[in-house]
Amino acid sequence: MTATDPALTALAQGWCALSLLHGRIETHIERALQTKHDLSVREYSLLDVLSRQHNGEGGHLQMKQVADAVVLSQSATTRLVTRLEDRGLLSRYLCPTDRRGIYTDVTEPGLKLLTEARPTNESALREALDEAAKNPELAPLVRAVETLRVTA
Repeated sequence: MTATDPALTALAQGWCALSLLHGRIETHIERALQTKHDLSVREYSLLDVLSRQHNGEGGHLQMKQVADAVVLSQSATTRLVTRLEDRGLLSRYLCPTDRRGIYTDVTEPGLKLLTEARPTNESALREALDEAAKNPELAPLVRAVETLRVTA
C-alpha cells in the first residue's frame, strides 16, 4: 500500500506518508551517524537532549522527560543511558536536594562527540529531505517540515 492508496482514508494516507518520511529520514541519518561517529540516532538524540540541560530550577530532566524527548520507554532510555555511560559519554549522580533523584549529564568526551556529530546529523537530514522532496507524496510534508518552527 502507498500513501495515496484509495482504500485508505485521507487521515490514514497522511499518516502513512508521515511515517514513510520519518522512516526514510531516520534511516539516512542513522547510516551517517553510525558510519562517521559510531552513534545511533537514539544515542545522538539522547546526547543532544541532555546537553541542553542546565543547573538551577527545572534545569535537569527527569528520566520520564528524557524518555519522552527521545521517544523511548523509560526502561529503554535507562538502558541507552547505561550504554553511553559505559562509553564515558554520560555520567550519573544523585540529586543534591532529593537523594531519590538521579541526574544524567553529558561528559566532556560526550560533548566533543556531539559537537563533531551535529554537522553530520544536519547534513544527513538535509540530504534525506531533499531526496524525499522528489516524491510527490512526500513533498508537501517536506515543505511543512522546512517551515516548521517549534518554540518552547
